[in-house]
Amino acid sequence: MTSGIDPAVNAADLRHGIAAAAANGAGMLFAPEMAGLIDRDRARAATSIHAEADDPVLAAVRDAAASAGIWVHLGSLAVRRDDGRLANRGFVIDAAGAIRARYDKLHLFDVDLPNGESWRESAAYAPGDHAVVADTPAGPLGLSICYDLRFPALYAALAEAGADLLAIPAAFTRPTGAAHWHTLVRARAIENNSYVVAAAQTSAHEDGRSTYGHSLVVDPWGAVLLDMGEARGLGFAEIDAVQVAAVRGRIPVLAHRRLIPPITRS
Repeated sequence: MTSGIDPAVNAADLRHGIAAAAANGAGMLFAPEMAGLIDRDRARAATSIHAEADDPVLAAVRDAAASAGIWVHLGSLAVRRDDGRLANRGFVIDAAGAIRARYDKLHLFDVDLPNGESWRESAAYAPGDHAVVADTPAGPLGLSICYDLRFPALYAALAEAGADLLAIPAAFTRPTGAAHWHTLVRARAIENNSYVVAAAQTSAHEDGRSTYGHSLVVDPWGAVLLDMGEARGLGFAEIDAVQVAAVRGRIPVLAHRRLIPPITRS
């Protein structure tokens, strides 16, 4: 996606994608981070951010999932919490339109980049307080969002909790994407013997930012099954549970993992 500042337009994009994915035989659709709204003007964006129960994009996606009979991982939306702060929240929605799981982004993107870009996600958003694995038709799915990608301990915990598939919806900047995106996504797949589905925002957005794109699907051996480049639209990949078991049998890193003992320094 290249989400913009109008949630109604983004919701229509999602509706179209869900219907098209189902028509082409997909069992589950994955959308990127901030699929409902990308707007760095916080005053303007505030008028389009709602409590979960009142969010029109979430309602549209639930309706579209039920109409198409397809599961959806709605990568994330900006939603208003009961305490007035915002959450960057992902949703797993089943083929009847019911919300099966929620995940609030744990690691917030507060950085100053060499090209002059500065981001302070924590100025508006509160971090989540728990990790989530959801049962889906594609297998047990570990949830994360964008900057979480840089914290491998989260994915180790998800895999040890039973995840065979890791979702990493993102809106990566161009500089960080070009430098690190492919390497980090493949690393998370390899080190956890898991599939990774990383749906990404792409290209130039209405609010002036640009995102890296390259939505990826990577298998448990680290092979890239799908790389969408900077294209918008749908990509398709097969998730094979047999492949997860096969790779874990060849290099059983999950079985071999140990707690790190105390570190001595001399």
